[in-house]
Amino acid sequence: MKSKTMRVIVGGQELIFETGKIARQANGAVVVHCGETTVFSSACAAFKSEKIPDFFPLRVDYQEKFSAAGKTVGGFIKREGRPSQREVLMSRLIDRPLRPMFEKGFLNEVQVLSYVWSYDAIHQPEPLALCASAAALVISDIPFLKPIAGVRVGMIGGEYIINPSHEQMKNSKLNLLLAGTKEAVLMIEGACDFLTEEEVTNAIYAGHEAIRDICIALDSWRQEVGKPKNRDTIHTTPQEVIDAIETDALPLLPPALRIADKKDRELALSQAKETIFTKLFPEGEEPQFEEADVNAAIKKVSSDMLRSMVLKEGIRCDGRSPTDIRPIDIEVTLLPKTHGSALFTRGETQALAVCTLGGESMAQRYETLDAADVSWRFYIQYSFPPFSVGEVGRIGSPGRREIGHGKLAEKALQPILPAEDDFPYTIRLESNITESNGSSSMASVCGGCLALMDAGVPIKRPIAGIAMGLILDEDGQYTILSDILGIEDSLGDMDFKVAGDEEGITTFQMDIKVEGITPDIMRAALEQAKQGRIYILQKMLEVLPESREELPAHAPRIEMLRIAPSKIATVIGPGGKMIRSIIEETGVTIDIDDEGIVKIASPNSESIKQAKDIIDGLIAEAEVGKVYTGKIASIVPFGLFVEILPGKEGLCHISEFSTERIAKLEDYVKLGDKITVKVLDINERGQIKLSRKAILLENKKKEYHKEKG
Repeated sequence: MKSKTMRVIVGGQELIFETGKIARQANGAVVVHCGETTVFSSACAAFKSEKIPDFFPLRVDYQEKFSAAGKTVGGFIKREGRPSQREVLMSRLIDRPLRPMFEKGFLNEVQVLSYVWSYDAIHQPEPLALCASAAALVISDIPFLKPIAGVRVGMIGGEYIINPSHEQMKNSKLNLLLAGTKEAVLMIEGACDFLTEEEVTNAIYAGHEAIRDICIALDSWRQEVGKPKNRDTIHTTPQEVIDAIETDALPLLPPALRIADKKDRELALSQAKETIFTKLFPEGEEPQFEEADVNAAIKKVSSDMLRSMVLKEGIRCDGRSPTDIRPIDIEVTLLPKTHGSALFTRGETQALAVCTLGGESMAQRYETLDAADVSWRFYIQYSFPPFSVGEVGRIGSPGRREIGHGKLAEKALQPILPAEDDFPYTIRLESNITESNGSSSMASVCGGCLALMDAGVPIKRPIAGIAMGLILDEDGQYTILSDILGIEDSLGDMDFKVAGDEEGITTFQMDIKVEGITPDIMRAALEQAKQGRIYILQKMLEVLPESREELPAHAPRIEMLRIAPSKIATVIGPGGKMIRSIIEETGVTIDIDDEGIVKIASPNSESIKQAKDIIDGLIAEAEVGKVYTGKIASIVPFGLFVEILPGKEGLCHISEFSTERIAKLEDYVKLGDKITVKVLDINERGQIKLSRKAILLENKKKEYHKEKG
């Protein structure tokens, strides 16, 4: 089996594309190597279909094989199971730029699978998976328009780095994954530490330069090894259907599209559609058109009308101008027994955000190719129940969309969190979407920020988020829309989400359906987004200007102390006996990491102090000349053994018990009594010599001097 390869240099690294040796029965299959990281992707299509679907059935799945890093999955079943959050997010990132690049009218089922087969912990697999998936489609017979590619961009010391290593990313102020064609950017997913609009724009175009090189190489490779495209099943909506819909819809759709209320507008559009269907499909007569064609034509005509309304009149469905933000209403401390809560309403989009504070045990644990057991001390769990859009639907584990939206909001808020040394809490945010009509993920950013502030989390600075849209015609005329509605997202050309404050950006995400986004449009969209998020942030700060000074009374208190790593075993005790006894005695929770950082959590401050005192005693060392009050652990004929510190006993010889001669110690003390003693000496074996007599003599001496005055 002879493979065919193609090589291209990107960011100083060589990418090797290979096909023809593995998975030859797939429509397209490509292996991409970079260093010792290897990613495989396949593309398969079903070229037979019973009927024309209303949507393009594309399925993308990305999986990281743990054997790629020479390890196996943790847990009882040593096999990859359901996709991890990271795999779901990456599947979405591959799907988003691929979807708009299939030829219009191709509606057959397509599946793209991508696997990480080898990982060297240096060259990151995500951009390779994007490139491999696109390459598999490019060389296949599936009607895919043109090559696309993906790269990651980092920023260290003001310099942009293409496909940075895992170690480099630890020092990067930017984590940007983008994909596009030779001519344009199609997808952007980025998180950063308050970069300016200009820095973000420059990063995007630095990444696109690298993408262009890959696309040119892929196009040349396609001509060499690619299969002829199979266009037999491409279905185009007949022009006579579109003409018929335009005639019948003209008096119905424009008034419906201008109704401000979402439910009323959807009802009017539904009634208009029903009227059109009744006219085109008379009962008892042979249908003149395919139902799928009529649905497609209605969508196209609706889109054209909405776009014309925006471009020519500057008016949107709900009557706003392109830059207007919907009315904003905010309530905080909505739920009295939660640690922090906020209800953020923007138009017909509403998020109920809840903040919960806890100790290390509340952290979300996970494992990746890079790490076996890592935990998030901050995470967002986003839910989108069907009632939020007035529908009946499934309730269960979160879907891909919910995971993606939650992660976007999480990345937006991450840079504003206090350092762990300053605020040693695990922070869990819930974003419960209770109404939705556009950009619930950015409502989650705003509501989440307010919930953090309501809980008394000392954030570095508040932020807000906004979603932008775009209407672009064939002549290049465009209008940028602030705070888009769901219908504008569906029928428009761009969904661009940006979060941050007036000084910088913390996260951004963009999906583009057309290849016409110029640098001027990008800059204009970022500037308009800035003005919009400043306006939203001002509304937030009118309600809650800063984080509350005190944590809620029912929130746990956490104190942190550092102990020497050599003392960790002492605090934990054999088999965890000591730490369990402290927890049982005081009612606190205790977490200790490998560096000796101890976190003690409890709603009761006294319990924390009690546990802290015990730990201090466990790690303390006895000092010669220091006085301790301890408990008598045992009585022997020649003296007392006194526990002066937890787990540390010393001998008070019978001759050191009193200034007078003692015949029998049991006549004066019993087991468990507390006595005060002084450390006289600690020998080389660590044995501690104690004296009660020394303290008695010192007290007598003080009294004598006091009498002499």
